[in-house]
Amino acid sequence: MQVATVAASLWQSAGLDAQALPQLSFGGHEPVLPSSFALATALQASLGAAALAAACIGQARGGPRQAVSVDATDAVHEASGTFSIDGRRPAAWDPLAGLYRCGDDGFVRLHTNFVHHRDGVLRLLGLPGQPDGPATERAAVAQALQGWKALAFEQAAADAGLVVAAVRSFEQWDAHAQAAAIAAQPLLAIERCGNAQPPAWTPLPAGARPLQGVRVLDLTRILAGPVAGRTLAAYGADVMLVNSPQLPNIEAVAETSRGKLSVHVDLKTAAGRETLRGLLREADVLLQAYRPGALAALGFGPGQLQQLNPVLVSVSLSAYGETGPWGGRRGFDSLVQTASGFNHAEAQAFGVPEPKALPLQVLDYSAGFLLAFGAQAALLRRATEGGAWQVGVTLARTGLWLRSLGRLQGFAALGWPAFGAALQTEASGFGTLQAVRHAARFSHTPPGWTRPSMPPGSHAPVWPPR
Repeated sequence: MQVATVAASLWQSAGLDAQALPQLSFGGHEPVLPSSFALATALQASLGAAALAAACIGQARGGPRQAVSVDATDAVHEASGTFSIDGRRPAAWDPLAGLYRCGDDGFVRLHTNFVHHRDGVLRLLGLPGQPDGPATERAAVAQALQGWKALAFEQAAADAGLVVAAVRSFEQWDAHAQAAAIAAQPLLAIERCGNAQPPAWTPLPAGARPLQGVRVLDLTRILAGPVAGRTLAAYGADVMLVNSPQLPNIEAVAETSRGKLSVHVDLKTAAGRETLRGLLREADVLLQAYRPGALAALGFGPGQLQQLNPVLVSVSLSAYGETGPWGGRRGFDSLVQTASGFNHAEAQAFGVPEPKALPLQVLDYSAGFLLAFGAQAALLRRATEGGAWQVGVTLARTGLWLRSLGRLQGFAALGWPAFGAALQTEASGFGTLQAVRHAARFSHTPPGWTRPSMPPGSHAPVWPPR
C-alpha cells in the first residue's frame, strides 16, 4: 500500500482538513528492513501525520506554511532505538528476556527488563529471585518451562500481574475473544468531552517551532509514550516527564528524554497528587500509559481531569485496550507481537522453525507517533470546536493496522541500512549521548531538541513561562 494513501487515511480519520495533505511528502520505498511486514510504511505514515499536524498548528498560530517530508530509511533509523552513552551501547534486553519452548512444544516470550517482572517470573517457575535472580541462567529457566504448557503459563503469569505472552499464529489470534474486541476499536480514538469555549492560539514568535509554549505532561515510561512525548518536544513543546522516585527506569530513558524537563512526583502521596493537579491545571496535553483504570484510582479519572482543566487533551496508551477478556492486561511491544501472531508469521515468511521477532519495536514507535498525531489533531480541533478531548491508542490495534498494510517480497537478504549522518552526538545529564536525529523534515523550522536529556528528578515540577 502506498504510504501517502496510508497517511491520508490517518489524517482524515482524525477529522482533519484534507487540504493540508499536499504539504506532506515521502521518500524511499519498501522493503527497507529484513521483514515481511511494511514496517517503514507504518512508521512513515504515522510520523508523517504527526509532523504535518505540527506544521498545521504552527500555521494556525501565524507561522509559515511548511512542507513536511519523511524518508523511509530515516523513519526506520529513528525507530531503531539506537543510542550510546559515553561510547557504551546499553543492552536492549535483560539476559533472561526472550523466547522459550514449553513442555507442550509451544513457545512463550518473557519480558524481564524490570527486576520485579523478572523475579515474579522466577518465583512462578520455582527459581530464585532477588538477591540471586541476576545469577539465574537461561538454561534453568528453559528447564523449568518444560513443566508448563505455553497457554497455561501465559495465564498464570497474567494472574500474577506479570508480563508473558504465548506464541500464536494469526489464525489462533483472530479466533481469540480479545482479537474481536480489538477489531471493534478505532486505530486512533478521538472524542470531544464537555462544551468549554475554544482557547485562542498564542501567536508564534518568528522562527519558532510550531509547538512552542504548548505544555505536555508526560506520565509514561516504556516505550511508545516516551516516543510520543519526545516527538512533541522535537516540534517545540514544553514536555515535562513525570517519574516516581519509587519506580525503576530502563536505560533508554536517556534517549527518550531528549528535549524534556524531567521531574519526580510521587502520586502515592497527597502532596504528590496535589502537585500533579497544579501541573494539570496549566497543561494543554496529558500523555499517560497507566493500565486502564489505574490513574482514575488515584483521583485522575476523565471526569476529574475535566474539572481540573476543561480544555485538557488527555492522551492514553494501553496494550490491549479496556474491553474484552484482556482489557487492562499488561503488555509490551514484543509481547503483543508474540501473542497476536507476528512472530509466527515472520518465521513462516523466513522459513525458519522457531518464532521470529520483527527487527524493531514497530508497534511501540508507530503507536508513539500516532499518540503524538492524536494529541495534535485534538489540539487543532479544540481550537475550533472547544471542549476537552480524549485520545486513545492501543498496541494491539496498531498491530492489526500493520497487518492491513500488506506483506512484502524481496526482504530476506536485507540488513540494517547504514546510519551515517542519522546519528548525532550531544551532551546530556547521563553522559555524552549519541542517538538518532528526528526523521521528519520541515521546510522552515527544523525539528530538534533544545533541552538536553537529564536523569529523572533533575528539574522542579514547575512549568516554564510560555
